[in-house]
Amino acid sequence: MSFDIAQTPTLQAVATADQRQLVEDLQERVDAAFQQAEQLPEVIAAAESQAAAEERLARLRAAERALNQYAMEMGQKLAGLREASLDGIIESAGNGEKLDFKPLSELAALESRNRHASRAIERLVERLIPSAQLAQLREESHALAAKARALEQIAQDRAEKLLGQLRDAVSEEVVLPVDMSKGVSGALLAQAAELKRRAWQLSTNADTLEKTVGRQL
Repeated sequence: MSFDIAQTPTLQAVATADQRQLVEDLQERVDAAFQQAEQLPEVIAAAESQAAAEERLARLRAAERALNQYAMEMGQKLAGLREASLDGIIESAGNGEKLDFKPLSELAALESRNRHASRAIERLVERLIPSAQLAQLREESHALAAKARALEQIAQDRAEKLLGQLRDAVSEEVVLPVDMSKGVSGALLAQAAELKRRAWQLSTNADTLEKTVGRQL
């Protein structure tokens, strides 16, 4: 290291002069901090709640698709069955035989199933899916906020540890300014800020959806 203290009273110390290596080392430490945050109990619990909410929403959407497919196929089947049933009654009447209303029993059963399928679809679309979407948004927002808090705490712990090491390294006559924003702590705080922004946006979307769902109920 070569410098003239008379010309450069303020010094900047770095682990290496290789800028690329500095960036790689920073990213490696940031990634490690992310993994550390994801292993914290509160972050794990929030992630599990989010996953459960997403799974429920996925099941409800799958149910909607299956019921819509059933209703479509049943509608086609009923159209043909209605005509066949009526033709059978007409034919038995024309032959002077006892009127055959048995096909109407099957038709009535299928129509009842179709009505209940339609009601189930209506309940899914108007209530269950919106409620599940609301829960999913809330849980995702909570999970992001939990991870943001964890990253902020890790950044705080790293900064306090570094400050303690610097205090041991300098005498009371020396002032050593440290720009944390350019290190791992600063990078973690920037990531935490982005997670908090996304969490806030999801929470806002949930509030809007909740008002819409509330008007429908």
